[in-house]
Amino acid sequence: MIRNSFSSAAIGMFLLVWFPGSGDASGSRKADLVEIVALDSSIHLDIRYATKNNFMGMVMYAQARAFLQRPAAGALLRVQREAKRHGYGLLIFDAYRPWRVTKEFWDATPPSKKKFVANPKKGSKHNRGCAVDLSLYHLETGLEVMMPSPYDDFTEKSAASYEGGSAAQRKARDLLRTMMEEEGFSINPDEWWHFDYKDWQKYEIIDIPFEKLH
Repeated sequence: MIRNSFSSAAIGMFLLVWFPGSGDASGSRKADLVEIVALDSSIHLDIRYATKNNFMGMVMYAQARAFLQRPAAGALLRVQREAKRHGYGLLIFDAYRPWRVTKEFWDATPPSKKKFVANPKKGSKHNRGCAVDLSLYHLETGLEVMMPSPYDDFTEKSAASYEGGSAAQRKARDLLRTMMEEEGFSINPDEWWHFDYKDWQKYEIIDIPFEKLH
């Protein structure tokens, strides 16, 4: 749920006025962001942008929290149940992202790496609460599952179709993709960890900090 003095419609209008390139900022569904771990505490968080352990090298979020629009969060819970059947749990790196953070990413990223960040004039699926960056962890140990690349690697190794790495790493990556796609998510071909929920176009771009959400 959103706790803020500005309505989601007002935020959409603000973005349209100041960033006319974001013509699809206003969606048809009212925002209903929910906190993922409040729905299932067995989903683990490693919110890198709440630390300095990220490609920016600085803290971008005041709080280590993860939110999605309610339908996307419900789909993620079903993925978690399926992952447990394979001995894994979901590990979330990022989900809803305030628009202003996307703008900071874009401004700080060199042209050669722009494909890994969203253009703020169009907004990100993260800004709509319909994208999630995630991996898997081992239920038995709680340790992160090794993938062909680390999160936010920004090299060819991060591609969903990358053929390097070990067979076990590729198998885990492909299992994550299969489970997510079965619940209505689509993968970003450049980032094995990034998945967009099917109804992202129906939601507005949002720019509310985590501390004003509950």
